[in-house]
Amino acid sequence: MPTPRAAAHRRPTGIRSLLAGCLLVVLPGFVAAAPAPAAPPAPAETTGSRVRIDTTLGSFTVLVDSVRAPLTTANFLAYVASGQYSGTLFHRVISNFVVQGGGYDEKYKLKDTKAPVPNESGNGLSNKRGTVGLARSEAPHSGNAQFYVNLTDNEDLDPTPLRWGYAIFGRVVEGMDVVDRIGRTPTGPVGPWAKDAPIEPVIIKRIEVIAEPAASARAPVAATPAASTAAPATASPAAPPTAPPGAPPVGQSDAQPAAAPAPK
Repeated sequence: MPTPRAAAHRRPTGIRSLLAGCLLVVLPGFVAAAPAPAAPPAPAETTGSRVRIDTTLGSFTVLVDSVRAPLTTANFLAYVASGQYSGTLFHRVISNFVVQGGGYDEKYKLKDTKAPVPNESGNGLSNKRGTVGLARSEAPHSGNAQFYVNLTDNEDLDPTPLRWGYAIFGRVVEGMDVVDRIGRTPTGPVGPWAKDAPIEPVIIKRIEVIAEPAASARAPVAATPAASTAAPATASPAAPPTAPPGAPPVGQSDAQPAAAPAPK
């Protein structure tokens, strides 16, 4: 399954204001300032569903972005609705990088998945700490069920004009301490993995939608063509992302993520 390309095993080195004006009314003998117009209501934060992920180490909540990542979000929520994630593992944990899961069951068997999703890494969402992305293999459009949470800012997983990136489709809004706890789990060779697997299994008990988005926040049906596999504006299909020297693989692997340094 996809794994975030460990574009950085270690943390790589390395947004609106409303202006209200006063209309001056000139009247005989004096100048008065008219009352400033009432500020428009702030846009709702919710652009997608809130999803709670319950694990053996605690629970955390993710707000998915159905506007910026409509295809990836719809894909993730479909897996949630089907119960795909219940009993799966956080099988890949790399301190100061990512925690990745949703692909293997408690017996370390890779679960069946649906067709992969077109890469939406050019949606403007960056791999910042606490964001949730779709893991994949070297192939840019290979992501399906596995997801990852960034433990630190991992901009090296973002797209560039020369390569695809790893698509972000949500962010942790509650329980980041739980994610950090998972990130501190002792790891080593377990099952089919030669390294980076929790010695004590971290199991996803269930993932469920706990709040639906407001109707006005839903993404337009035709926002992104479902069949499109063209590179995003900030990425080129010329070459898949490659990890920096020494970075662990990320992507969707069938057994051991040996060739993927990012979430896959």
